Amino acid sequence: MPHLSDTIDDERAGRTEFHAAARHCADLARALATTTEERRSLPAELADALTAGGLFRAGVPESLGGPEIPPPGILRAAETVARADASAGWCVAIAASTSLLSAYLPAEGAAEVFGDPRSVAAGVWAPTARALPVDGGVRVTGRWAYCSGVTHADWLLAGCVLAGPDAAEGAAPVLRVVAVPTAELEILDTWRTSGLRGTGSHDVVADDVFVPAHRLASLVDGPPADATAPYRFPLLGFFALSVAAAALGNARGAVDDLLALASARRPSGSDRTLAEHPATQAAVARAEAALRAAHLLYDDAVARAWRAARDAAPATTDLRVGLRLAATHAARTAAEVTAAMYELGGGAAIHEDSPLQRRFRDAHTVTAHIQVNAATYEVAGRHLLGLPVDTARL
Repeated sequence: MPHLSDTIDDERAGRTEFHAAARHCADLARALATTTEERRSLPAELADALTAGGLFRAGVPESLGGPEIPPPGILRAAETVARADASAGWCVAIAASTSLLSAYLPAEGAAEVFGDPRSVAAGVWAPTARALPVDGGVRVTGRWAYCSGVTHADWLLAGCVLAGPDAAEGAAPVLRVVAVPTAELEILDTWRTSGLRGTGSHDVVADDVFVPAHRLASLVDGPPADATAPYRFPLLGFFALSVAAAALGNARGAVDDLLALASARRPSGSDRTLAEHPATQAAVARAEAALRAAHLLYDDAVARAWRAARDAAPATTDLRVGLRLAATHAARTAAEVTAAMYELGGGAAIHEDSPLQRRFRDAHTVTAHIQVNAATYEVAGRHLLGLPVDTARL
């Protein structure tokens, strides 16, 4: 199915090479999917290919030597890789989202973190650590969960609450993101899950780590005033869309896997292949319709937000809610489609060597993410009903 982003993503030279790299990495991710899951992290060969192809740093601006791929193109690349293997696509989605923070850091910090073309940054923006102001920066102590891709990352960009003796009681917390070399952090082997096993989303601990002021960024205040179009796209909305991109790619991969199985497998006691059964035909058609419809809503929301970013138009609440609604609907529809393909696979799908059972587990791990869980519908519903919503989370 063609992507709407195909028509708006190739405005400058270099985009063709980027998407060719995404397809190459997808082929490699498919071949290494079993190894990725067994190791619970991306194999070095795959991580190196994704780095060399620019997928992990797709949002780094050209001024820092990055590809500066527009948001629709980044999402398309993450989906392409996830169609081959959801864990690999997820790592692309998270790292590429984190690379957009290159426009939020002070110039010195952005150059230090993202200036090296081999540099990879993981990100977890939940402010679960404490940052104490000191001369020249902050000292950070705390623990972050779900640090996807940290095992192959050079940097972690992580959320903190600024603390200090002068903070007024009851005052709103001051939130910052700090960029810390992973070599200065402790990675705990905590990622033992049912799905997305290959993402290496371990917990990470900082113990009184000094972070200079030039490696602190604020996401609350929005992008810098001189930000170009890719960095005017709503950042949290993009994060939700990137999660959904992995889900959509995984669902499309599940359909691929089922079609391959159905043409060869004959259910027990039947002289017809699975594909020749009317029930299979109807179920596949319903799944295809649902997936295409969810993708159309998703593409429309992305296109509207990208158009506003290019026009330097305000990111309205309508637009931001639309992004979150489209992302949540896409991720959850993708899980339903994947489950349908798994059920059609029957006994063949329950074995460890079946990609369909991995697809099933991965799909339902995605839907547990806070950006696309069922509670997101409440935010959209409040807005549609004319009730106030917390736009800071959009």
